[in-house]
Formats: sequence, structure tokens, C-alpha cells
Amino acid sequence: MTAGVAAAHRKPRQHPLTSSTVRTAAGLALAGAATATVAGGTAQAAPPPSTTQLRAQVDRYYREAEEATERYNGAKEKAGEAEAELEGLRDRAARGTERLNAARNALGSYATAQYREGGMPASVQLILSSSPGQYLERASLADQAGSRQAVAVRRYEREAREVRRIRTAAEARLAELKENQADLARQKHAVEGKLAQARRVLAELPEEERAAVERGDAAGAVHGAVRAARSGPRDGELLDGAQAPTERAARAVAFAYSALGKPYVWGATGPAAFDCSGLTQAAWQAAGVSLPRTTYTQINTGRRISRGALAPGDLVFFYSGISHVGLYVGGGKIIHAPHPGAPVRIAPIDEMPFAGAARPV
Repeated sequence: MTAGVAAAHRKPRQHPLTSSTVRTAAGLALAGAATATVAGGTAQAAPPPSTTQLRAQVDRYYREAEEATERYNGAKEKAGEAEAELEGLRDRAARGTERLNAARNALGSYATAQYREGGMPASVQLILSSSPGQYLERASLADQAGSRQAVAVRRYEREAREVRRIRTAAEARLAELKENQADLARQKHAVEGKLAQARRVLAELPEEERAAVERGDAAGAVHGAVRAARSGPRDGELLDGAQAPTERAARAVAFAYSALGKPYVWGATGPAAFDCSGLTQAAWQAAGVSLPRTTYTQINTGRRISRGALAPGDLVFFYSGISHVGLYVGGGKIIHAPHPGAPVRIAPIDEMPFAGAARPV
């Protein structure tokens, strides 16, 4: 067979991408594209969060931030107490060290005197004395000196024990202070994290809704009452003709009225800004009554009051974790510091879930 004939009978070499292969690949590509389109369509089918859902998220983050704020306030109060006590212990240790040094110096003087006298035994002193009477007089003086030395030794030992006790207490208080400061940093981080989340969600809201949330507006907020009340109560009469039960309660309420419009700043106790428990603490402080710093300690102040027995000046608490508080002013309303961006304002107590009430005095 010639080379030409052999060439004619040789089967043509197939290319990896034959028309059949191309058709198959194209079909697979189309199917993949269709699948991707369907999958993409499914992924994009979920509707974006509604304005109501976004506002609910913001409210939740603000509540969580307020819970962390109250924990921060509590840790800050404990750290302040520990620091003050530590300073007191350090002062006491310094004074005790001075007394200890004085006792040590007194012992040194006695030891020096004894060394100079040579510590002669009584029999030798008797021999060297010019008369028995002189010896007895010297012996009496020696006994007195020995007695004073014993007193000095006991004083030194007592002062040394006290200094050791104070220094041990100071070390324990220092360890507690460091623990409180670490807790303070953790709570501060938690607050800032929740507020950052709230700001991110706020940025997704329409401008009008965002402004309403930042002002603290909510369903049922009474703006007319806020504007009318800015001048404060007249002649002790509050909203809807309510009367403060005591002069101190009236002064606390008057302070709360004077704070209307001031900004919320977490951790603040006035006079330029407040958080919720900072406002109630400052209001009652103006009335001469000292309240604890946090919501969960303020609720145990004075005596508990039922919702139906509320009177102006009472502390009203909200949410299951006792994380928010306002000052009752009558007419079913409170003055409170809502959250960052929302000024101190009047709001109905029905705006939040009621958790309890207390009357400081």
C-alpha cells in the first residue's frame, strides 16, 4: 500500500473539543447559568428589614447598652469605694509606721543605756554601793527602768502587728480595686459595642424615622406635655393635679423638670447630662436624699410601691432586668433620660414594661 493510500485510510485525529463536546459544555454552562440565576433569585428574594424591624433592633441595642451602662455604673461605684478605702489604709499604714519607728527608737535607747551600765548583777552592785540604803534605791530605779522597757517592747510588738494587719488589708483592697477596674473596662467595652450596633442600624433607617428615634419619640409620647412642663410645677401641683406627698419629693420632681431637654450621656450624673439612674440620683440628691448609683440598687431604696399607689417623686423601674428608671410626676407619666441622642423628657409609664416602683422617703 502506498503512502497516499495509507493516508487516505487513516482516521482523522479527534480534537479534544469536538462539536459534540462543545454542545455538551454549552448545555452544562447554560444549565449552570440557569441554576445560578435561580439560586441568585432565591438569595435575593428575602425582603430587606422593614422600618419597624429596624426600629425594634435599635430599641433592643439601646436596652442592652443601658443594661451594660448600669453594670458599668455599679463597677465604677465599687472601684471608687475601693480606691477611697485603699487611700485610707495607706494613710493609716504611714501613721502606724511612724509609731513603729518611735517604739523602735525607744527600745534602742533602753538597749544603749543597758550596755553603758554593763548589766552588772545585783550582788556586784551591792558590793560597790556605799551603803545598803543606796543599793536599795538604785535597785528600785532599775526595776522601774525595766518596767518601762517592758512597756516599750509591748508597744513595739503591738504597733508592728497593727502595721502588718493594715498592710495586708491594703493589699487585699488593691487586688479588689484592680478587679473592679477590669470589670469597669469590660462593661465600658460592652456599652460602646451595643451603641455602635445601634448606630449602624440607625444608618439604615429613613431620615425621618432616624430623627424620631434619636429624639426619643415613640408611640404615645406627649410632646405638648413636654413643652408645657418645661417651666416646672407650680405651687407643688404636677401633671393632672397630682400632689407630691412630701416636700422632699416635690424638690426631687422640681429638679427633674429643670433637667428636661438635657442630653443623655451614659455614666453621667449631671448637671449638664444624665443617664437614667444618674438623673434620679441627682434629683433626690437635690432634695437631700442620697440614692445608690444603679437601677438595681435604687429599687431597694425606701419602700416598694404598687403601680396603683404611685405618687410624684417615686422611682419607677422598667424591663425584667430593672435596667431603666424614671421619676414619676403624676398623670401616669415619668421624667426620664431615654438613651443616647434622646434628651431628658416626659413619657407615659406605659411606654415601657413596668417592673416595679420605690419611694425613697
